[in-house]
Amino acid sequence: MTLEKDIEAAFVKRVKALGGTAEKFTSPNRRSVPDRLVTLPGGVIVFVELKATGKKPTEAQARDHNRRRAMGCRVLVIDNMRDAQAFEV
Repeated sequence: MTLEKDIEAAFVKRVKALGGTAEKFTSPNRRSVPDRLVTLPGGVIVFVELKATGKKPTEAQARDHNRRRAMGCRVLVIDNMRDAQAFEV
């Protein structure tokens, strides 16, 4: 099993290679928000939840993801090195 921190580090490196930013996303008034707010050239914005291999979002995280998707946002869950290193939009 690959740890979340290792997947996250690989993902951030990939986003930087694409010319973007992958800022740590926290909200003082809301729990269970996605881990990273990704901004890419061309105005592309993606919310990304990173998990250790085999782990799934909590119920609260899934509700937050669904709420954002219902508003037209792109939300991804990445739980492995392959997907972190191959991230494309």
